[in-house]
Amino acid sequence: MTSTDLWLSPEALILASTSATRCLLVSAAGIPVETMDPAVDERAVEAPLKAAGASPMDVALALARAKALAVSHRLPGRLVLGGDQTLDCEGRSFSKPADREAARRQLSALAGRTHHLHAAAALARDGRIVFETVSSAALTMRAMDAAFITRYLAAAGEAVTLSVGGYQLEGLGIHLFSTIVGDHFTILGLPLLSILPALRREAVLA
Repeated sequence: MTSTDLWLSPEALILASTSATRCLLVSAAGIPVETMDPAVDERAVEAPLKAAGASPMDVALALARAKALAVSHRLPGRLVLGGDQTLDCEGRSFSKPADREAARRQLSALAGRTHHLHAAAALARDGRIVFETVSSAALTMRAMDAAFITRYLAAAGEAVTLSVGGYQLEGLGIHLFSTIVGDHFTILGLPLLSILPALRREAVLA
């Protein structure tokens, strides 16, 4: 474990995620982090919530909680951070594209429209949620024809299947947008500006 002058705990923060982006966001903030796959069946968590009419924000928060708790039960005493992100556009919810063709259909549906990303986070210790939050951002894609989408998919490669939107805003995905309103960290999938004060309240961050 590496440490910084800002991190006060002798133990690293556990990130209940395999997301390289979330891990990078946490470590770039000077927080030593260890990652663990939460092994949560996300679709099984989502299904009853969506059937009951839960909002995309509620779904994101439920998934973040489930991931944090799953790892927390395995690691007593450790502080665990879970996160998730959902996307909706004009009442329709989207999930990570399964393949490039699914990404093509999704980008075609989002082109020229404003969609919302909802990033949720939950902190757990000893099988109990000690903090949770959800933040949203509004992103408007420019109008795109089929030829451009084909060109974008070829350039981005398999990365289009790694995020709920089919893009990485910090990379080639920036070419898809005309307007973005919201917090940078929320868009990348982890509302860090809300998480940091919670870590301070837990006395692990200066």
